[in-house]
Amino acid sequence: MPTYTRFSPDDVVITTEKVFTSTWTNNTNKLTTVFTASADNPTLGSNFNTPSSSGQYYINVHNTSVGSTSEIQYSIGYGNKVGSGSENFHVSTKADGFNASKAIYSQYRSMVYGDETRDFTFGSTTPDDIIVINVNRARYKQALRLGSLNLKFGNNVKTNLTDDSITNSGSAVLTNAGRQYNIVSGSSGVAQSTTTTFGFLYPDAGFMVLNGDSLGDIDNGLNTLNFITSSNTQGANHALTLGQISEFELDTQENISSQYYFVRAKNKEFNYTTNPSFIDSRGNLNYTSMIDNPVSYITTVGLYNDANELLAVAKLSQPIIKDFTKEALIKVKLDY
Repeated sequence: MPTYTRFSPDDVVITTEKVFTSTWTNNTNKLTTVFTASADNPTLGSNFNTPSSSGQYYINVHNTSVGSTSEIQYSIGYGNKVGSGSENFHVSTKADGFNASKAIYSQYRSMVYGDETRDFTFGSTTPDDIIVINVNRARYKQALRLGSLNLKFGNNVKTNLTDDSITNSGSAVLTNAGRQYNIVSGSSGVAQSTTTTFGFLYPDAGFMVLNGDSLGDIDNGLNTLNFITSSNTQGANHALTLGQISEFELDTQENISSQYYFVRAKNKEFNYTTNPSFIDSRGNLNYTSMIDNPVSYITTVGLYNDANELLAVAKLSQPIIKDFTKEALIKVKLDY
C-alpha cells in the first residue's frame, strides 16, 4: 500500500520569477526590415478598396515576405479626432467624419479612458492625429517589458523613442488599459529629453499611442511626415508612418510562478518497498534479508489531494537508497 504523508506549511514555498524574451518571431531582438501584404498597398491593395475595408483601419506588419513562414508582428493604424484623413462610410454630407480614422481614435480613447469625450493629451499638446501601434497578441506573454522599447524613425539621422519607465520609476498613470508610461526621446527606458511627449505606452495591453503632432516635428528628415488631413480623403497616414520606422526593439515579460514541495523521508519512513513481488501469497517476505535490515530505493514522488487522488508525479534522475540509517530530502518544483 502507498504511504501518504501530509505536507506541513513549512514544506511548501511559492516564488514568482520574471522571464524576459524578445517580442519578435524567432527571438529576433530588433526589427529592421519588415513586410506588408500586397493587399495592404494603399494605392493598389484590395484592403483599401472601400472606406470600410480593413486597410483603412490598420496595416499588418510581417517579419518576412508574406508566405508560409510569415507571421504578423504588429499592426499600425491612424486615428483622427474629427475623422479627417479617411473617406466617409457614406456619400451623404451628413456622414462627414464617420469613417475609419474617427473609429480608430474613438476606439482607443474608449479603451484607455472609458468614454468617448476625453481626448488624448500628450504633455500640453492635444493633437487631432494619433498613430496606434498594436503588438500582435501572439507575440507577447503577459506584458511588454518596461525599459526595452527602442523605436527609431528616419534613415540617415535617426531619432530614438523609448518609454520613461526607468527615468520615472513607478510613476505610471493607471488607466482602463492598465499602466501608462510616456514615450519620449531616449534609449532603453532612460529619457534623453522630456520636453516633448511623443506618445504613451500601455505595456499591459500591448499597444502604444503616438502623438501625431510630435512625430512631424522630429528634425531628422521625418518632418516629411505630413499627414493628409483633408476631410473625406484617404490619407493612408499609417502607411506613411510605417515607412519612416527604421528599427523597432521591444521585449516581452512573463511571470512564472513556481511552487516547491520539500518531500522529507525521515530515517524511520519509507524503508519497506511497496513492490508486490517482495511478499508471497501469505504476506511473508520473500527476501529474509529485508526483515532485520530493510533497504528500499526511492524512484518516484507522487503528489495527492485529500482524497488520495494522484495529481502529479515527479521522477528522480536516479534512485535514492533508503534505510533506517538514512534520511532523504527531495525538492519537487511545479511551474505554472
